Amino acid sequence: MGAAAFSYGKYYLTQVNPERFTVTGLEKPVLAPFGAVLELSCQLSPPQNAQHMEIRWFRTHYTQPINLYEDGKDLFGKIIPKYVERTELLKDAIGEGKVTLRIFNVNPDDDGHYHCIFKDGKFYEEHITEVKVIAGSSRVQILVHPPTTKGVIVECHSRGWFPQPHLEWRDSRGGVIPAASKSHSRNEDKFFDMKMTLLLRDSSLRNVTCCIWNRLTGQEESTSIVLPVEMFSWNFIWKMIVGVILTMMTLFIIIPSIKLRILEGKYIFRMGEAKWERERDLILPYTSFGNAQFDLDGMWLDDMTLILSMLMVFYFIIFFQDFIVFFQEQIAK
Repeated sequence: MGAAAFSYGKYYLTQVNPERFTVTGLEKPVLAPFGAVLELSCQLSPPQNAQHMEIRWFRTHYTQPINLYEDGKDLFGKIIPKYVERTELLKDAIGEGKVTLRIFNVNPDDDGHYHCIFKDGKFYEEHITEVKVIAGSSRVQILVHPPTTKGVIVECHSRGWFPQPHLEWRDSRGGVIPAASKSHSRNEDKFFDMKMTLLLRDSSLRNVTCCIWNRLTGQEESTSIVLPVEMFSWNFIWKMIVGVILTMMTLFIIIPSIKLRILEGKYIFRMGEAKWERERDLILPYTSFGNAQFDLDGMWLDDMTLILSMLMVFYFIIFFQDFIVFFQEQIAK
């Protein structure tokens, strides 16, 4: 069989006669818990002595080994710094062509693919193993914000997950509730810190559960909370307060206006009885001025009435918005 050339960065290898041996190992991804000791094995097939061979483990670049065995000894000085004193090559079965790479104190940086190469002269073969680092948190917290005019906002927090977990809100029957928002960040250890919020508009969904789980391991953590009905009364109370304020403003404007017009009528009536004809020349200028003043008051009252009417319409629109939203949701269902 002809020769084939392969390149890893600037390092070139020539593969000759690939029937001499193959390298086998784990085919499925290996789950590695955070902080644990990870062991990855690879084996020559057919079995044969590999003490004279070069055995190289690397991640993404051939020239950056995480462990290197050559000329019958370990070459620790050639491995990349972050794996110094973190790896060990077990060679108990090297006479049969089997070695095991041991990695201590697994962390999120160890997630990914690992290449195991056996090289005999110019001939080599490799096996690639995928490692999935996993970490979960048993601490799930729910934070409740003070009620606002829009409703009650609840937040779910959980730290220290890897890889990024799945989050969802559930109601008392286990149904999924759409979240208002979802976000995540990475801490100094490169773990995922998760955050999810939910806006509750009424007491029908006051019993909620925050669920977080790791899809790789199936680990699920959850926390439930039951909000008191009184928290949702604020949505009604603030509207009642606004309504009372608008009503009082309206009364303060209308009542003085009514009194003013009553006094105007009484004044005109009394002046008619007090020798209207005899004091006509004296009274008319005064009453003309008084009528002009009343006209100005009427214009001012008309403007205030228009403004208050608009405020009242706006208030009732806000007051019934929850009912309208609820009605539309029922129609959509």
